[in-house]
Amino acid sequence: MQPTPASSAKCPSNHHPLDPHLAAHAEAGPAAAAGAAAHSAGGEPKPDGDGEASLPVLDPVADYEKIKRIGEGTFGIVYQARDKRSGELVALKKLRMERERDGMPVTSVRELRVLQTCRHPNLVELKRVVTGPRLDSVFLVFEYCPHDMGKLVDSMPKPFHESEVKCLLQQLLSAVAYLHDRWVMHRDIKLSNLLFTHQGCLKLCDYGLARYFQPWEETYTPGVVTLWYRAPEVLLGAESYTEAIDLWSCGCIFAELLRNDPLFPGRTEAAMLDLMAGLLGSPNERIWPGMAALPHADKFQLPAQPYNYLRKEFPQLSDSGVELLNRLLTFDPEKRITARQALRHPYFTERPLPRLPEYMPTFPSAHDAASGGNGRAAQHRQRREMEEAHGRGVKRRYQMDERDRFGDAFGDARARRRPEVLRRLD
Repeated sequence: MQPTPASSAKCPSNHHPLDPHLAAHAEAGPAAAAGAAAHSAGGEPKPDGDGEASLPVLDPVADYEKIKRIGEGTFGIVYQARDKRSGELVALKKLRMERERDGMPVTSVRELRVLQTCRHPNLVELKRVVTGPRLDSVFLVFEYCPHDMGKLVDSMPKPFHESEVKCLLQQLLSAVAYLHDRWVMHRDIKLSNLLFTHQGCLKLCDYGLARYFQPWEETYTPGVVTLWYRAPEVLLGAESYTEAIDLWSCGCIFAELLRNDPLFPGRTEAAMLDLMAGLLGSPNERIWPGMAALPHADKFQLPAQPYNYLRKEFPQLSDSGVELLNRLLTFDPEKRITARQALRHPYFTERPLPRLPEYMPTFPSAHDAASGGNGRAAQHRQRREMEEAHGRGVKRRYQMDERDRFGDAFGDARARRRPEVLRRLD
């Protein structure tokens, strides 16, 4: 049973939320968004020199000086930038507006909603939303973190010490517990969505796939979460899943930090299930009631492997550590440990104790390091790029699926022509 989140808990809003009129109309198209912004500013959208509609600029992106590009994903390009007024370094994310006539993507609206209503030391902080004069010039201003944990782990010659792994895992579980208490599933927890500061603080970022969930069974978008970190119920096609999918991802990250290698680096869903069965034993109806009823359960032939090899794979872990890892990587989501339960696990009170964040090691920023390299680091980087490419495919498919849902709801004839594109992505 999953514990009931504390629905009455409140979290403070961020400093400068997106204008509520703009947020409310963002999904209705650029005209509505422009009208909302103009209403807020007391004016009307006007064409610029090229005849394109322009928006009244309430909080200008010109206040920030771009330094370098530090990342690019499905939903936006990220720059390191400097606030010209205060000199503070920030991360500036430009939202992708690939189809202006559809307005702000629903994925961006959801991301903004989560970022504006949830604030925690281990969640990346949204400082403000700024705009340029064009309809497609919307930027999110985040606190700047010098490290992407995926790149950091790839560059390390040996794994973190176990006390350091405990510190990182505690911070991750604290962020996930906070989100779940507020009815939010992240749905894309992976090493490269974890940022790390020079003060030893871990920050969960990228809420493009996040959504609010309900305490009752509900149908959600299938196929979420980047492949290496995807829970078995999602691999088998479940559309009614719970926040337990985030805990499976946490288990994969726990193992990856311990061994400095991905736990399940499969290239396909079938390969992922084979790797899971080979390490944890093959799932069946006895240990996972209802598994056979999942949509893709009959499409995969799992090996007849009844043994769990976690103890053999992680000989350095105590019995308590193996037990926590086992509970995070439990096939049956109903029996999988919750984030709050995991934070109270005895593993965190035995030696070596979790290192305090301020005593975590520091590293040169990956954004300042030269690219290239060879040997193990280059091999890691190549595998990570493959994983990232798959993650972008997941997000594109999700975004298109969400467009279809809204298109159907509003009678959009174009939406009915999109399934063929979705099939090609699959």
